[in-house]
This record gives sequence, C-alpha cells and structure tokens, in this order.
Amino acid sequence: MAMKIDLSSIIEQMQTGEQDAALTALQSYNKEMNQCFTFSREEERDREHLGELVLGFLNRELQPSCLLACLETVRILSRDKNCLDPFINRSAMSTLARYAGIAVASTATPAHNKPEEGQVEGEGGEGEDVEDVSSELVKEASPPSENPDQEVIVEALKSICNILLHNETGQVVAADLQLIKGVAERLKQCHDPTWNHEVRFFDLRLTFLLTALRVDVRAQLAQELHGISLLGNQLDATLGLCWPDTLETARAGLEDVPPEDLPPLSRQQTERAMEILKILFNITFDTTRRKVDEEEAAEYRRLGAILRHCLMSHADGEERTEEFHSHTVNLLGNLPLPCLDVLLMPKVQQGSIEYMGVNMDAVNMLLEFMEKRLDRGHKLKETLLPSLNLLTESGRIHRETRKFLRSKVLPPLRDVKNRPEVGSSLRNKLVRLMTHIDTDVKDCAAEFLYVLCKESVSRFIKYTGYGNAAGLLAARGLLRGGRDSGIYSEDEDSETEEYREAKAHINPITGVVEEEQPNPMEGMTEEQKEYEAMKLVRMFDKLSRTNVIQPMQLGMDGKMRELTPEDMCKLTHNPLFQQEEPVNSDSENDA
Repeated sequence: MAMKIDLSSIIEQMQTGEQDAALTALQSYNKEMNQCFTFSREEERDREHLGELVLGFLNRELQPSCLLACLETVRILSRDKNCLDPFINRSAMSTLARYAGIAVASTATPAHNKPEEGQVEGEGGEGEDVEDVSSELVKEASPPSENPDQEVIVEALKSICNILLHNETGQVVAADLQLIKGVAERLKQCHDPTWNHEVRFFDLRLTFLLTALRVDVRAQLAQELHGISLLGNQLDATLGLCWPDTLETARAGLEDVPPEDLPPLSRQQTERAMEILKILFNITFDTTRRKVDEEEAAEYRRLGAILRHCLMSHADGEERTEEFHSHTVNLLGNLPLPCLDVLLMPKVQQGSIEYMGVNMDAVNMLLEFMEKRLDRGHKLKETLLPSLNLLTESGRIHRETRKFLRSKVLPPLRDVKNRPEVGSSLRNKLVRLMTHIDTDVKDCAAEFLYVLCKESVSRFIKYTGYGNAAGLLAARGLLRGGRDSGIYSEDEDSETEEYREAKAHINPITGVVEEEQPNPMEGMTEEQKEYEAMKLVRMFDKLSRTNVIQPMQLGMDGKMRELTPEDMCKLTHNPLFQQEEPVNSDSENDA
C-alpha cells in the first residue's frame, strides 16, 4: 500500500471548482497512488466523495491536462471494488464511454440477462488491475476527430475495464448502453494507422470482459455484429498476414520464408492476438454443440487457416509462445469439426512433415504441444485436455490425421516384456493417464488411444492391456469385446515379428509376457479346491453384507451390474459355475 495521503486537502481543493487547483491536487494524488492496488477501509467515504467530485469536473469543459488528470484519478479509484458507487450509474458510465470514444447515439432497452455463470476461457485473475493486462481494439461509433487524444481514450477505457471487472451493476449498465457496438465500430478500423497499440490493446480487453461476463453481449457480438468475421479480420491485421492461396496464409513480405524461419511476433502483436483469441473463444463456446450453415462454415474455415498460422508462429520468448499456442489450441477446439481440415491444406514444401502426401506440420505441432503439457504434469485437466481433445476429434474425423498420430503414438508393437504403462514413450505416458485419479483426464486419455485404435476393442487391449482398458470398455458396454460403430478404413496388419512370436504367451490383463507362476492349487484334491472356492465366496458375501465392497458381475449387454444377494446365494450353492467366454480377439484387419 502506498504511503498515506491527505485526502481531505485534495477534496477541499476540488471543491473550489477551479481547474488549476484541481489539476495540482489530482496530479499529486495520482503520482502518489499510481502503483496502489489495495486500499484502506477507513477512507472509503472520502474516496467515494473524491470520485463524485471528479465526475462533476468531467461533465464540464476542461483543459486537456486537467481532463487527463481527472481520468487518471478515476482509473486509480476504480481499482477499489468497495468504492465504485459513483461510477456505476448510467450517467457516469456514459461520460466515461464518451471519453473512450465508444458511446453510441441511442441505446437499446435494458438488458435482462444475468452475467454468465459458466467457465469462460482466459478470465482475469484475482487482484489484477486491468490496465496491466492485455486489451482490445476499438473504434468510435461517431467519426473520430483528426487528432484524437489517445491518452484520454486509454485512461477512460482502463477505468471502464476496472469497473466491469469488479462490479455486476456496472456490467449491466455497460450492456444497457450498448458499449459493444461502439467498440465494434472501432474494431472495423483494424488497418487504420490512427490508433496506437494502447488504444487497440484496451479496446480488446474491454471486449473480452464484456463477452466473458455477459451472455447477451456475447451473443450480440457473435450474431448481430458478425464477431467471427470482425475479429478474424482483426487477427489477420494484427499478425500482418497475406493470402497466397485459398485458405493458405503467410506473413506479408515473407511469403517464401518457411514457418520455422519466420521472425518471432513482437510483444505488442502477441498481446493483442491473445486478447482476440480469448474473445473468439467466448463467442464460439457453443459452436461444436450446434450445426453451422455454409456461410458460417466458410468464416470458421478462414479463421481456422489463421489459427494454423498462429500455431506455426513464435512469440518473443518460450513462455510467451506457449501461452500464445495455448489460447490458439483452446479456440481450435471450439471450431466445427469438419472445418479442421484447414490444418492439413497447405502444400507440402521443403522442410515440411509429410504423411500420405499431406502437410502434417500443424498436427505435429499440436502433438508436441500436448506432450509438453503432459510431461509438465501440472493441472492436467486445465492444461492437457484441450489439446488432447482436439487431437482426438481430429483423428476421429480425418483419416490422414489419425494414421499420422497412430504412427507417432502407437507404432508397431515390439516391446512385449514391459507393461504398457512402463516406459518413456508417448504411449506409455498416455496409458499411465488411463488410471489417473481425475476422471476427466483418465477418460480423455483412454478415448484418444481408443480412436487411434479405430475403436477396435482387441487392438485397444493389445496396446494398453485389459486392466487399463477396462474403464472405457465398461462405460461403453464392451467388456465382452467387439467394437463401436465408428467408420474407419482398413489398415494393413501392423503386427511385428516380435509381437507375433510372443502373442500366445501375452497376459491380456497386463499386456505383456509374464514369467510362469506356480499354480496355487497344485497338489490339492477336488474337495480341497471346492472348499477354498466356497471360502472365497463366503468372504465376498460377508464383505458385501457389511457394505465394505459392492461385488459386480458382467451382464449379457457387456456392462457391469451389481451382484445381488440372490446371485451370491446361487454361487454359494453352485460354486462350479461355468466361466464367462473370453474377450473377443478380433484381428486388426477387421477394423
């Protein structure tokens, strides 16, 4: 917290109404409080009074220096979420919007939608002042003046962002005032050299907050304001792209430079691009759950081509590059699945990764990104699943992608002495995840490998072991074998000589050849064997009755069901029941 400042004397000078006195007082306050982000409770009323006085000044004709000082003060005061009352009414928000250049001439009827309660990708962290994070691109609803004071615009934008971040009433008023329309107008000027980085930066930040916090604004930007096209153009301009061919992008002026040799994006480019990606994530959140028409599909495919360029680009520094790629992957996961073929469209060039005549650079980048997140092992649900899900769905819908991924993740099996979960290969790492404590992580890893096996149970068990595969198979009713109804092409037999020789000796539960174990019943008479079996049944019965365990059995539908007391009674009186038939071991050629 900054050193204590005498607010009462500043308020006294503001109450004189003289601009010079107010300017001196506010400049002193702003200098002292510029880096202050926590505030004492004892001066809350004084800060609110100061905010009211500053807003009174903002509604007058002011000298440029006094105007800027007033807006800087509002920006500092709006960091305090407990003292926002002066700024969250319609009049105050309208004043700030006017100085930000995003006020619209007429406003619609009040919005009634409540703020979004669901998860929104990239939402701001706690205690983070908006002016210190990435932002947005804006354009005024009315034509800008020839020499707009961009410092004024930026300070007003920062203040609005702080208000939205901390206060629900402010969010409602911002939606009611249709601020998104004013921002969208300035967003259209993505090639206009008038606006500097900071204006664009905080325009985007405001757009992100509006779409993150308001469902109605999110829908309005996506539909009424054609947000996909608008922000796609914005991303195109930010990255400085050109289009040498249909759905193929290149950096303008560097068309012949391979992606790996392109210079890194500047820090400003990366900051703005990441904000655009987060906004696009917000407004495409439900895309995969609904059908899109031809026009929408064309927009998404164009956006997908730009995202492919993002994936192949680098920022200034490894950490910033990974963050940039993370936002790109998150957004790619929202695109309609048929539109993901744009990842494979670029022609194969020298240095490209080619598979079946297709450029696999983007898919390989996604795979490397996923493995890097997997190796890190931190917050796997948040960091790993977006890329793993994206690869799963891409492999399911695109044959070339699946075959390439399989060649990398599930190459022909040679090691039959180590368990599938033991080792450092990508297959080993993913099989280990199949018994992860987090159900979402476990299911996602299993689904990815299952798709690479073309949803063939026998092949899935071959690469993972029945024990690891049981969870997914039980959930799908496939414990008896068979396959799901996915449509996949035929593959050649991938069995290696090593696997073929050892196949008959592989334990299907563990997926490896194990040393022969002594038979625990060797030397027992039939009566002794029956006695031990009955003893085991009674032990299970006792544990079941005391609710220590819940015995299960495999039903005729291939799914697990509870073993009832009646079932236990039958087993008790007839221990020599017939064994279930073994798992179907379809050959790989039956895919």
